[in-house]
Amino acid sequence: MGGGVADSQVDSETALLLGGATADKIPNDPFNLTYITYFFLGVGCLLPWNVFITAVDYFSYIYPDTRVDRIFAVVNLLVALIGLVFVVLYTHRSDARVRINAGMGLFTLALLLVPLLDVSYIRGQIGLYNGFYVTVGAVVLCGVGDALVQGGVIGSAGELPERYMQAVVSGTAAAGVLVSVLRIVTKAMYPQDAHGLRQSANLYFTVGIAIMILCTVLYNVAAKLPVVKHFESLKNQEKQESGGVFGSMKKSTLWDIISRIKIYAIGLALINIVTLSIFPGFITEDVHSEIFKDWYPALLITGYNIFDLIGKYLSSVYLIENPKIAFGGCIGRLLFYPLFLGCLHGPQFLRTEIPVVILTYLLGLTNGYLAAVKYILAPKVVPFEYAEISGVLLVLFSFSGLAIGSVVAWFWVI
Repeated sequence: MGGGVADSQVDSETALLLGGATADKIPNDPFNLTYITYFFLGVGCLLPWNVFITAVDYFSYIYPDTRVDRIFAVVNLLVALIGLVFVVLYTHRSDARVRINAGMGLFTLALLLVPLLDVSYIRGQIGLYNGFYVTVGAVVLCGVGDALVQGGVIGSAGELPERYMQAVVSGTAAAGVLVSVLRIVTKAMYPQDAHGLRQSANLYFTVGIAIMILCTVLYNVAAKLPVVKHFESLKNQEKQESGGVFGSMKKSTLWDIISRIKIYAIGLALINIVTLSIFPGFITEDVHSEIFKDWYPALLITGYNIFDLIGKYLSSVYLIENPKIAFGGCIGRLLFYPLFLGCLHGPQFLRTEIPVVILTYLLGLTNGYLAAVKYILAPKVVPFEYAEISGVLLVLFSFSGLAIGSVVAWFWVI
């Protein structure tokens, strides 16, 4: 193992052995506790980001002269991208458990800042932009948390059998659905006026905080589950047998890993460039409905998230194992650009609610399915002891695509 990944050619049989161990050695997962735990870890990865972008009705009312979602996207993703570079460089010198717990703590703090700010300073007033700067600071905390949590969780799931990665990616999609439903319910509970909007937003963020605390507790319980302990033992054994090469993480080894997963990593980046250049900015700011009024963005975001979840679930039913076909699907999603452009400037029939709804749902469905395929397959093409770093690299490429997409999103405004 001393020469890097290139010296450990992994055929399909060996990859199956290392990626999932042998079936007779994997401990039972009573009541699917490990699967459920990793599902909630996926929820925790994306819940804070979804909470912020789905509260666009509240933030747009309080700060009317800002393009809230686009600013949030650029800030969050650029911070997360920079953070992930450091995580990749120093993964071998840091403990994933410490990183994930620290990130969960930052997520919780970021969510807590919004209701505290409303109660102590904003108090329903419009245009207090010092409050907006503090809110952007909370989004920065989310970005740092993303770098610490997502890299660790995806890396951890990459060391386990495929079903647990599928649980994580399904959880990330469920986070969007959960938050969307939560926003609709909290919004409907109160009068549809300024005071009701403020009350609903505070309840919405409070419930989000409670969910994050639950996810943190579940993560720390996960280490004691038999399946996780089994693969942690395998990982430690591989480290010892490799003579410490994994711990030193040579540059040549890192490039070997990238060369093995590049078609998956580039595909993820492309998926996210297309998605984030359209969603949520285009959905929440550029299309409007006289029928649904200010409910329109919430309904579109909810539909997107539901179909994103469906797409990720479908990966457990049928998985495209040919990486070239899956990559071709990523290229095909470029067609969303002219189609959504038609919803803004095309014929009248395209500028109605039905085409926008259909395209938004298809955007979510293809995003969910193709992203799940990449995340599930990529860690299995490298030796077992490199599964964690391959997962971190996938998240790095994913966030690179998200960051580029958040910048491209501004071209709809120009």
